[in-house]
Amino acid sequence: MQLFYNPNISESTSQFTFSQDESKHITRVLRKKEGDILSITNGKGWLFEAEIIVADSKNCIANIIKSKLQDKKLYYLHMAVAPTKMNDRYEWFLEKATEIGIDEITPIICDHSERKQIKKERYEKIIQSAMKQSLNCYLPKINDAVKLNDFLNNSFNGQTFIAHCEEDDFKKEYLNRVALADHKITILIGPEGDFSKNEINLALKKGFVPVSLGDNRLRTETAAIVACHTVSLINNEQ
Repeated sequence: MQLFYNPNISESTSQFTFSQDESKHITRVLRKKEGDILSITNGKGWLFEAEIIVADSKNCIANIIKSKLQDKKLYYLHMAVAPTKMNDRYEWFLEKATEIGIDEITPIICDHSERKQIKKERYEKIIQSAMKQSLNCYLPKINDAVKLNDFLNNSFNGQTFIAHCEEDDFKKEYLNRVALADHKITILIGPEGDFSKNEINLALKKGFVPVSLGDNRLRTETAAIVACHTVSLINNEQ
């Protein structure tokens, strides 16, 4: 199944016109014609089946013939991850986390961050593409970049964790031993230079629990993926 994405379709939509780029892709690349069925999601959980009635490379039109709201995960994962120095590594994290299962991402700017600017529009496109690739009907939310201190001023529900590399005076549990299934979970992942001690102490004061992701030292994007996969496994084992 090939999944298309358009946020403007709702359960009340009866007919839909694809953009020129998508129309070209559908008719010339996929070689679809009148009567063929396409699958579309609006990223809000709805999966639509649509029958092509006009297979035009500039203006492909389809009738919605079936719609179904997909079941939502019982857990909610929010990853707050510092942008990496090499932007393609962060983009890799966004792609793979979306495929594994994530609900919300916040890029956090830390004391040791080398990259302080992000390309949110590009990140959104990467997440959309990964959502379609993984046949997921729920689009993860990508927030604006924010300083860690400001992020920690928010109110948090559920479990909150910080993964860092400091050893002295910081007792840490393995994430897979403390994260609970069917819960809302927020995890902080720092930049290449790790969180500063002041940042760690501030997070602890805000109720974040220090965790380990394993015995090896991991890159930022690797740590984020390990955390994401760990939470997914905990929930899928239920």
